[in-house]
Amino acid sequence: MEVGSSGGPDKNQVYGLSNTTAENLRAAHSVSTVGSSQSVSRTQSKEFVALQQHTAQLTKKYDHLSAAYAQLKAENAQQKAEDAQWYAQRYAQQKVDHDQLCEFVMNMASQGGDTCAPPLFWSYNNQPPPPPPTPPLC
Repeated sequence: MEVGSSGGPDKNQVYGLSNTTAENLRAAHSVSTVGSSQSVSRTQSKEFVALQQHTAQLTKKYDHLSAAYAQLKAENAQQKAEDAQWYAQRYAQQKVDHDQLCEFVMNMASQGGDTCAPPLFWSYNNQPPPPPPTPPLC
């Protein structure tokens, strides 16, 4: 507005609003802010009430989604804690089983059993393994 009223070649020209003059803009501005027309006032109040209702609905949905998210987050944290506990118990049991197996193998080895016993399982074609080579005679 100041540029338009300062004089010069573009006097009364408002930039960025096509070719609207400052006088037209002032006239439109005064009508819209005063709201002298009853129909304009009713339309604006209806739009305002509709926007308030829509905002209230969106706020209610947001609150509901926030509560659901908080509940899911808590459930997820609880599930992670339960999983961690289950894995810790499982690891502890496997360690006990491993230690017992190692102890069993060490006991068998210390009893001095036949260390050159044939394998417990034959090869895939159900044939016994070939006999070991005979040691050379000296």
